[in-house]
Amino acid sequence: MDAHSYSAALADLRTVRDQIKKARAALARLEADRDKRVSQLAGYEKAKAERIAPAAGLGVAEVVALVPALAPDNLAVDEETQRQSPEPPHGQSALGHAPAPHHHAAEHATPVPPVTADAPTPEPPAPAEAERDLPSIPEGTTGDAWFAHSPGLASSRPHFTQQARSTVFLDTTTGVLVHRDRTHRLDLRDRTAADLLAAVSSAVPEGVERIYVTAGDPWHRDADRHPYLRDAVAAWLNAPVPGWRTDTGRGRDRMAGHFVHARNPVGRYQRDNGDSHVEIRSVGEWFDTGEDDPHTVRDAFVLLWQALRRHWNDAVLMGSPSQTGRDLWTRTIPARGQHADGFPVLSEELRGLLHATAGQGRNELLTPPRVPDQLPQLVEYDRTFAYAKHTWKSPVGTPRRVTAATFAAWSEKEQTRALYGSGHWQIRATVPDTWNHVGLLPAPAPGDRAWHYPAEPGTTFTTWAGGPEVHTAMTNPLTPWKIEILDGILWEDGKPLDDWAKKLKEAWANLSAQAHFQGDPQQARAAHLASRAVRSILLYGIGAFAQRPRMVTGTTPRSMERDVPPDAEVIGFDDKLITWQKPTGFTRDPNAHPEWAAAIWSGARAALLTQRHRDDDTYAGALHTPPGTVVAFRTDALYLTQRQNWPYHHQPGDYLLKGHLTGPLTAPTTEEELLTLRDAGRTAPTRKGGQA
Repeated sequence: MDAHSYSAALADLRTVRDQIKKARAALARLEADRDKRVSQLAGYEKAKAERIAPAAGLGVAEVVALVPALAPDNLAVDEETQRQSPEPPHGQSALGHAPAPHHHAAEHATPVPPVTADAPTPEPPAPAEAERDLPSIPEGTTGDAWFAHSPGLASSRPHFTQQARSTVFLDTTTGVLVHRDRTHRLDLRDRTAADLLAAVSSAVPEGVERIYVTAGDPWHRDADRHPYLRDAVAAWLNAPVPGWRTDTGRGRDRMAGHFVHARNPVGRYQRDNGDSHVEIRSVGEWFDTGEDDPHTVRDAFVLLWQALRRHWNDAVLMGSPSQTGRDLWTRTIPARGQHADGFPVLSEELRGLLHATAGQGRNELLTPPRVPDQLPQLVEYDRTFAYAKHTWKSPVGTPRRVTAATFAAWSEKEQTRALYGSGHWQIRATVPDTWNHVGLLPAPAPGDRAWHYPAEPGTTFTTWAGGPEVHTAMTNPLTPWKIEILDGILWEDGKPLDDWAKKLKEAWANLSAQAHFQGDPQQARAAHLASRAVRSILLYGIGAFAQRPRMVTGTTPRSMERDVPPDAEVIGFDDKLITWQKPTGFTRDPNAHPEWAAAIWSGARAALLTQRHRDDDTYAGALHTPPGTVVAFRTDALYLTQRQNWPYHHQPGDYLLKGHLTGPLTAPTTEEELLTLRDAGRTAPTRKGGQA
């Protein structure tokens, strides 16, 4: 075996490792779902462990360990057995993180088959899908109290100028460092954080505050020694750095501590004497660079800054697109007029409800028999700069509750106006008996923040959805769905994001034009990367409004394992350290507006189903394709078995033909198989169109 074969075999082994991780996580979810169903069946007064055990694939003793009340008279179960409960494999993490992501979008989850009894009995049937329960608004005054704002917490226009950070761009494979108009070649030795900081400090003695890694991913240097990439990243970030310690944060944009992420981590360090602060970040937060050198990446950031400065005279590029997006947005808050005092933040209860009930992008793979075993072709349509299409209207003001009785008492005109407005609705939906197309509404699926889209005729389910999706289900061009409003949150319509989004769209259009017409290939590439960065600013800026409950990452020496916080989840470990994370709930963030993110995400999901092009007097979207031709949804993209004659005018929201692979093709049954076909389709010589 030569060195090349050895490296290829290691890459294959890491793939198998990740597949094992996914399989273990899937098994843990299935086992947890099974145990939940066992507990539900135990609620039947005539339930017997002997009947439940074979249906669950467990022994009688295991069923009794889950539900001691089911213990038969002839089965002795000691207290130690009764206290046992299934545990996930050591070190497993059920959490994945973007916005994000971030963002971060909810992953597709395959529905879990229903549990069936061995023989017909009068026992109640198990539910058709093992869904997690979504929260509801409490009845009476308790629930009514949620409809308020958090006292003393509101988004307001800043009265300070953001400080720029001295930034360099470093290729850790070649050692090429670009600082302003200077180029250095560094000896990075073993590419540890200590090596990077020492080499950069020597090359730029006047001080650097931000190091963007453009290539090389040094945090993966010891990936072969760790079971998961996150473990390798955590070990790289937490390795000793003589003369430096983990940064505790400073300034108005304070971000303290390292951020452990498999692909785009952030290392934050400060000198022991406290006079220097340095971030090591991946440029992958902003855009995919491919083989771009640090000079091109630097030029992209310069072009990005220049494009933003045309609209914000105090624009500063911060460490990430989400930070930059929110900072720029605060500088569009009106100084006078209706919202001069800012935009109040919802109560923590409503923010928690939106966090639990408002998913992000639709990610769904339809497999045989819903699509043919052999696809005639696979066509990818991607909605260009999609979220920018849905920022023209957002919820503002104090929300009001719309109960089922209130909604039913309204006239049809009032109901329609409410569903067209800015609202979030708890509904009971029924799929028509004649339905033969894709699902229209998200329903909770097993797994943290997982969603699926029921489409089986006659299926009834309860969920939460935004007004655009509810209205689409009730008025879709095929067959209206039966929708019952159970509860709702309704806001006034406003435009808090419109000015911000318009400026970003203009910057994006300007940079896209530069990329198209620029004669110099390197400058054209830099303009293209800058346009992708603008897209990230808007995309991740919207995700940042969602303000997920914070996760704190920490490490504990293996010798002090008992000191790991009791509510923490172990996400990695090596011979010396245990890496863990724990939720800390919602912070008092003045820019937390999950209602804005939820409204945009709902509008984007609805547009994947049907979208009107007024100028062309036509429609586009999944519902305007024949049944059985939709293969997958992936956030902003549709994968079909037929080409469509949809208009494309290079405008936000337009469907761009991005990939086309001729068949016959075996229908993908996993996300990996779909992505392999997607990548092949994007590079096929028959592809037409441009970049989204």
